Amino acid sequence: ATKGLHEANHHYLKLISTNLNLYQVLASSQLTYYTESSVPEAKFIIDLSPIRVTYSRGTRAWYDFITSLMAILGGTFTVVGMLDSAMRILMTPSRRQVGKR
Repeated sequence: ATKGLHEANHHYLKLISTNLNLYQVLASSQLTYYTESSVPEAKFIIDLSPIRVTYSRGTRAWYDFITSLMAILGGTFTVVGMLDSAMRILMTPSRRQVGKR
C-alpha cells in the first residue's frame, strides 16, 4: 500500500542459482507515479538468471606468492629504469649545443 493516490510499487526479483542447491535473491523496489487517467498497478517481475554461481575455497602454494611478488618487483624495477633513462636523456644537454658556445 502506498500513502498517496496514483502511486504503485514495482518489485524486481533476480534469482541466481548456487552450487549449494539454493537461490540467492537480489531484490529492488521502486515507487512509480501514474497520471490521473491511469489505474495504478503493483508489478512483480521475477528474473531467473541462466548463470550459476559456484563457491569454492582454495589455497595457493607459498611459491605462487613469491613468484607474484618477484614479478611485481621486477616490473617496478624495469619501469623505474626506463623513467631514469628518459630523464637523463631529456636533462643532459646535447653535444651540439655545448660546442656552439
